[in-house]
Amino acid sequence: MNLAPDFPDDPVMQQLLQLLHEEIGLPKHKTIRLDTSLNFNLGCDGAEAKQFMDALEQEFVIDLGDYDAYRYFKPPMFDVFLKRRARGRGDKVPLTIGMLYLAIKTHSWDTQTLENLS
Repeated sequence: MNLAPDFPDDPVMQQLLQLLHEEIGLPKHKTIRLDTSLNFNLGCDGAEAKQFMDALEQEFVIDLGDYDAYRYFKPPMFDVFLKRRARGRGDKVPLTIGMLYLAIKTHSWDTQTLENLS
């Protein structure tokens, strides 16, 4: 895995990278940056995204506050109910490693604060 030169190198980031690797996989030949997005750059979506966010919440004890999965991810294809709830939320917003890192550091998810990082 290639990390950008300015990428944080602390125990929290190492633990986050390990979780990302275990849950969704990290590319070997792409450079990972704080602005690398799970949904656009790493192809995480649907059930995989839900599983990852559940693991993130448990491992780092994050209060997900106003987190809205449909803002970032498409629902699993087999769940008609979730697809109906997600309707009208067409354009997805990138969910980046930097956003996850800040949420872990603050133990909370504040959409406006996290999305204003970029």
